[in-house]
Amino acid sequence: MSNEHIDEVSGVPTTGHEWDGIKELNNPLPRWWVWTFYITIVWAIGYTIAYPAWPMLNSATKGVLGYSSRNDVKNELAAAELAKAEYAAAVQSKTVSEIAGDDALREFAVAAGSAAFKVNCVQCHASGAQGSKGFPNLNDDDWLWGGSAEQIQQTITHGIRFASDPDTRLAEMPAFGEIITPDQIVQASAYVASLSGPVQDAKLVEPGAQVFAENCAACHGDNAKGNKELGAPDLTDAIWLYGSGETAIAAQIRAPRHGVMPAWVERLGETRVKELAVYIHSLGGGE
Repeated sequence: MSNEHIDEVSGVPTTGHEWDGIKELNNPLPRWWVWTFYITIVWAIGYTIAYPAWPMLNSATKGVLGYSSRNDVKNELAAAELAKAEYAAAVQSKTVSEIAGDDALREFAVAAGSAAFKVNCVQCHASGAQGSKGFPNLNDDDWLWGGSAEQIQQTITHGIRFASDPDTRLAEMPAFGEIITPDQIVQASAYVASLSGPVQDAKLVEPGAQVFAENCAACHGDNAKGNKELGAPDLTDAIWLYGSGETAIAAQIRAPRHGVMPAWVERLGETRVKELAVYIHSLGGGE
């Protein structure tokens, strides 16, 4: 049974619904709103006819206009590849020094090298290139074989102690645990540690200097500053690959650890290696 009647105050019919004495007026919607609603329905139907819309079992309706967002992405990627082709060709034809000297080309190479670094290098050198124990920090200025763009390119190209590349970087420190006595190892580690900080027993430094001169200076130099031609590190700074302190130094003297880095040129190609070299050099630690 309907309770519809005319509201005495407004003169508008009610819907017949009543809640706790409250009645709902049956005001008609504005005509502009009704027509707008109808237009949106027509627009939605037209859109689903013109564009891909209705899902089916294995695909969706194609739409009469033949539009495809996948094709849009494909075309945009093709346009991007075409736009960078000129820069990629320039990187391929120029040396890393020439690339670094060209502002636009350097910017392109740094961007491309950064992307390549994130895919291929962060696993060892970390996302910020800060490295970790056993993996060198690429942001500082401590480079075993030199930190110029060309030297970095050479290292990336041929790797470090990578057996299958005849031009790989090689630096083999003997296991002095088989050459000198344990006491001499302790003395040498005390001397080396003293070059960059305090030591536990200063009395060991002088005999350690003698042990160093007789066994280590040939590679690390009389001043222990290292030799980049041999890949011998500078022992006077506070940068240590396998840990600092007399204990860690003694362990390295006794039975040295030698890291290995792949030769990347076969996997990435010369152009990508150049981009990586320019990017790493741009980090601030390059020479």
